[in-house]
Amino acid sequence: MAEVRNVLFLCTGNTTRSIMAEAILNHDGGGRFCAFSAGSHPKGVVHPRSLERLAAEGIPIDGLRSKSWDEFAGADAPAMDLVVTVSNSAASETCPVWPGAPLSVHWAITDPTEFGPSSQREAFAIGFKALRARIGAFLSLPIESLDSPDLKARLQAIGKMEQPAG
Repeated sequence: MAEVRNVLFLCTGNTTRSIMAEAILNHDGGGRFCAFSAGSHPKGVVHPRSLERLAAEGIPIDGLRSKSWDEFAGADAPAMDLVVTVSNSAASETCPVWPGAPLSVHWAITDPTEFGPSSQREAFAIGFKALRARIGAFLSLPIESLDSPDLKARLQAIGKMEQPAG
Protein backbone atom coordinates (compact mmCIF):
# COMPACT_ATOMS: atom_id res chain seq x y z
CA MET A 1 0.00 0.00 0.00
CA ALA A 2 1.35 3.42 -0.97
CA GLU A 3 2.16 6.03 1.64
CA VAL A 4 -0.45 8.76 2.14
CA ARG A 5 1.18 12.15 1.57
CA ASN A 6 0.17 15.31 3.42
CA VAL A 7 -0.36 18.51 1.45
CA LEU A 8 -0.99 21.96 2.94
CA PHE A 9 -2.54 24.71 0.80
CA LEU A 10 -1.94 28.25 2.05
CA CYS A 11 -3.42 31.65 1.34
CA THR A 12 -3.91 34.71 3.47
CA GLY A 13 -7.52 34.47 4.72
CA ASN A 14 -8.13 30.72 4.23
CA THR A 15 -11.65 31.39 2.98
CA THR A 16 -11.56 30.64 -0.73
CA ARG A 17 -8.69 29.26 -2.83
CA SER A 18 -6.88 27.20 -0.21
CA ILE A 19 -10.19 25.82 1.10
CA MET A 20 -11.27 24.76 -2.40
CA ALA A 21 -7.85 23.19 -3.06
CA GLU A 22 -8.05 21.20 0.18
CA ALA A 23 -11.50 19.87 -0.70
CA ILE A 24 -10.61 19.10 -4.33
CA LEU A 25 -7.45 17.14 -3.47
CA ASN A 26 -9.18 15.20 -0.70
CA HIS A 27 -12.00 14.34 -3.12
CA ASP A 28 -9.97 13.64 -6.27
CA GLY A 29 -6.84 12.20 -4.65
CA GLY A 30 -8.13 8.66 -4.33
CA GLY A 31 -6.86 8.32 -0.77
CA ARG A 32 -3.25 8.96 -1.85
CA PHE A 33 -3.22 12.37 -0.16
CA CYS A 34 -4.49 14.05 2.95
CA ALA A 35 -4.99 17.73 2.16
CA PHE A 36 -5.22 20.59 4.62
CA SER A 37 -5.53 24.34 4.24
CA ALA A 38 -4.67 27.35 6.36
CA GLY A 39 -4.07 31.07 6.23
CA SER A 40 -1.52 33.51 7.55
CA HIS A 41 -4.38 35.77 8.71
CA PRO A 42 -7.46 33.51 8.67
CA LYS A 43 -10.83 35.20 8.57
CA GLY A 44 -12.43 32.46 10.65
CA VAL A 45 -15.21 31.70 8.15
CA VAL A 46 -15.26 30.01 4.78
CA HIS A 47 -16.62 32.20 1.98
CA PRO A 48 -20.17 31.03 1.14
CA ARG A 49 -19.40 31.02 -2.59
CA SER A 50 -16.52 28.57 -1.98
CA LEU A 51 -18.93 26.19 -0.32
CA GLU A 52 -21.53 26.80 -3.03
CA ARG A 53 -19.04 26.03 -5.84
CA LEU A 54 -17.70 22.89 -4.15
CA ALA A 55 -21.21 21.57 -3.48
CA ALA A 56 -22.23 22.31 -7.08
CA GLU A 57 -19.28 20.16 -8.22
CA GLY A 58 -20.28 17.29 -5.92
CA ILE A 59 -17.36 17.79 -3.54
CA PRO A 60 -18.08 17.30 0.18
CA ILE A 61 -17.91 20.47 2.28
CA ASP A 62 -18.38 18.98 5.76
CA GLY A 63 -15.66 19.98 8.18
CA LEU A 64 -14.17 22.77 6.07
CA ARG A 65 -13.13 25.69 8.24
CA SER A 66 -10.88 28.73 8.10
CA LYS A 67 -7.82 28.19 10.28
CA SER A 68 -4.39 29.59 11.04
CA TRP A 69 -1.20 28.13 9.64
CA ASP A 70 -0.02 28.02 13.26
CA GLU A 71 -2.05 24.80 13.61
CA PHE A 72 0.41 23.14 11.24
CA ALA A 73 3.68 24.58 12.58
CA GLY A 74 3.77 22.91 15.99
CA ALA A 75 5.59 19.76 16.99
CA ASP A 76 2.29 17.85 17.27
CA ALA A 77 1.13 18.85 13.76
CA PRO A 78 1.13 16.32 10.95
CA ALA A 79 4.36 16.47 8.93
CA MET A 80 3.68 17.88 5.48
CA ASP A 81 5.20 16.48 2.31
CA LEU A 82 4.20 19.50 0.24
CA VAL A 83 3.17 23.09 0.99
CA VAL A 84 1.49 25.03 -1.83
CA THR A 85 0.77 28.75 -1.60
CA VAL A 86 -2.13 29.80 -3.82
CA SER A 87 -2.08 33.54 -3.20
CA ASN A 88 0.72 35.96 -4.02
CA SER A 89 0.42 37.68 -0.66
CA ALA A 90 0.84 34.41 1.27
CA ALA A 91 3.77 33.45 -0.97
CA SER A 92 5.57 36.67 -0.08
CA GLU A 93 5.14 36.25 3.68
CA THR A 94 7.65 34.56 5.94
CA CYS A 95 6.15 31.15 6.59
CA PRO A 96 6.69 29.13 9.75
CA VAL A 97 9.23 26.33 9.69
CA TRP A 98 7.14 23.30 8.82
CA PRO A 99 7.78 19.99 10.58
CA GLY A 100 9.17 17.46 8.13
CA ALA A 101 10.84 20.06 5.84
CA PRO A 102 8.30 19.71 2.99
CA LEU A 103 8.73 20.84 -0.59
CA SER A 104 7.21 24.30 -1.08
CA VAL A 105 5.83 25.70 -4.33
CA HIS A 106 3.61 28.56 -5.45
CA TRP A 107 0.52 28.23 -7.64
CA ALA A 108 -0.91 31.75 -8.03
CA ILE A 109 -4.68 31.68 -8.43
CA THR A 110 -6.66 34.89 -8.92
CA ASP A 111 -8.70 35.74 -5.83
CA PRO A 112 -12.39 35.48 -6.81
CA THR A 113 -13.37 37.80 -3.95
CA GLU A 114 -11.61 40.67 -5.74
CA PHE A 115 -14.49 40.78 -8.24
CA GLY A 116 -17.73 42.62 -7.66
CA PRO A 117 -20.85 40.76 -6.54
CA SER A 118 -22.23 40.51 -10.08
CA SER A 119 -19.04 38.75 -11.30
CA GLN A 120 -18.21 36.67 -8.24
CA ARG A 121 -20.11 33.51 -9.14
CA GLU A 122 -18.22 33.30 -12.44
CA ALA A 123 -14.92 34.22 -10.75
CA PHE A 124 -15.37 31.38 -8.24
CA ALA A 125 -16.11 28.96 -11.09
CA ILE A 126 -12.92 30.06 -12.89
CA GLY A 127 -10.85 29.75 -9.72
CA PHE A 128 -12.28 26.30 -9.08
CA LYS A 129 -11.45 25.19 -12.65
CA ALA A 130 -7.89 26.47 -12.30
CA LEU A 131 -7.38 24.63 -9.03
CA ARG A 132 -8.91 21.41 -10.31
CA ALA A 133 -6.74 21.53 -13.46
CA ARG A 134 -3.57 22.03 -11.44
CA ILE A 135 -4.51 19.37 -8.91
CA GLY A 136 -5.33 17.02 -11.79
CA ALA A 137 -1.88 17.64 -13.27
CA PHE A 138 -0.36 17.03 -9.83
CA LEU A 139 -2.26 13.75 -9.46
CA SER A 140 -0.95 12.55 -12.83
CA LEU A 141 2.69 12.87 -11.74
CA PRO A 142 4.61 9.66 -10.99
CA ILE A 143 5.45 11.03 -7.53
CA GLU A 144 6.96 7.81 -6.19
CA SER A 145 9.56 7.70 -8.98
CA LEU A 146 10.63 11.36 -8.95
CA ASP A 147 13.51 12.68 -6.91
CA SER A 148 12.91 15.85 -4.90
CA PRO A 149 14.45 18.37 -7.39
CA ASP A 150 12.54 16.88 -10.34
CA LEU A 151 9.28 16.80 -8.39
CA LYS A 152 9.75 20.42 -7.35
CA ALA A 153 10.44 21.46 -10.96
CA ARG A 154 7.30 19.69 -12.16
CA LEU A 155 5.21 21.22 -9.37
CA GLN A 156 6.55 24.67 -10.25
CA ALA A 157 5.61 24.08 -13.90
CA ILE A 158 2.08 23.18 -12.79
CA GLY A 159 1.98 26.51 -10.96
CA LYS A 160 2.61 28.29 -14.27
CA MET A 161 -0.40 26.70 -16.01
CA GLU A 162 -2.71 29.32 -17.48
CA GLN A 163 -5.96 29.89 -15.67
CA PRO A 164 -9.04 28.95 -17.65
CA ALA A 165 -11.27 31.65 -19.08
CA GLY A 166 -14.86 32.02 -18.01
